[in-house]
Amino acid sequence: MKRIATVALTALAPISWGSTYAVASELLPPDRPLFTGVMRALPAGLLLTALARTLPKGAWWWKSAVLGTLNIGAFFPLLFLSAYRLPGGVAAVLGSAGPLFVVGLAALLLGERASLRTVLAAVVAAFGVSMVVLKAEAALDLVGVVAGVVSSASMAAGTVMTKRWGRPEGVGPLAVTGWQLTAGGLVIIPVAALVEGAPPALDGKALLGYGYMMLINTGIAYWLWFRGIGQLSATSVTLLGPLSPLTAAVIGWAALGQALTPVQLAGMAIAFGATVAGQLAAARTPQSFSSAEKIDRNISMDLTDGQVRR
Repeated sequence: MKRIATVALTALAPISWGSTYAVASELLPPDRPLFTGVMRALPAGLLLTALARTLPKGAWWWKSAVLGTLNIGAFFPLLFLSAYRLPGGVAAVLGSAGPLFVVGLAALLLGERASLRTVLAAVVAAFGVSMVVLKAEAALDLVGVVAGVVSSASMAAGTVMTKRWGRPEGVGPLAVTGWQLTAGGLVIIPVAALVEGAPPALDGKALLGYGYMMLINTGIAYWLWFRGIGQLSATSVTLLGPLSPLTAAVIGWAALGQALTPVQLAGMAIAFGATVAGQLAAARTPQSFSSAEKIDRNISMDLTDGQVRR
């Protein structure tokens, strides 16, 4: 039951991220994705760090910078670039391939051996997402494709390294999440200034949208995500990713008046079913650890909270 509760709470993160498009299109200034990335990450990171009342020490300064860059600082701009250059939901399909990157990296760096069922679940989920978001007129753009693939690989690497490094002794996921969001937001600032220029003027609607994005869509969502990484396998966590485009499709239908075709409904059923099957397969797969981790005596497993510490 504890694992089910952890999976359910972690799933709230990609479900929340599925609301990003609706909030951005209805409340936020147009064509300012990088500024939006900064507004999502940096205030949330500073708030969580203040609430945790803990700053990084020693190696965790550079570890937080690396994780923040992989999970936020590089991921956000590349994701937005891919979304702008790839019409018809191609970017979402590339993003749904992220679990396959995690499967490979987790096997290499964590010793997590994914079963064939888990791999098939990831492939089928990506196929289901493609049925939901792809359109007949979708075209490919080399820069957009590369950005989409690299963004997925960046988030996958961040997920795996977050699992491998765990968190410092006595430090909870709230602090580590705050460190990463702060570092990621700082990475995006110069890119946003160079590409988009000065920040736009914000009205009440925009402030409401950014408030939601900062608190719910980023602060709470990433805290749940990184908490889940600490208690579940990296593969199990990333298999929840397809819930994001599925949520976006449901919100588009329910709140924005977008129609859902029979093919899209079938794709949603396939992707959701594969996500559930992937969790069941991951639960049955025993975790193993690489020889490097076995040699490293600085890593210990605390079965009471699922935390890996270095």
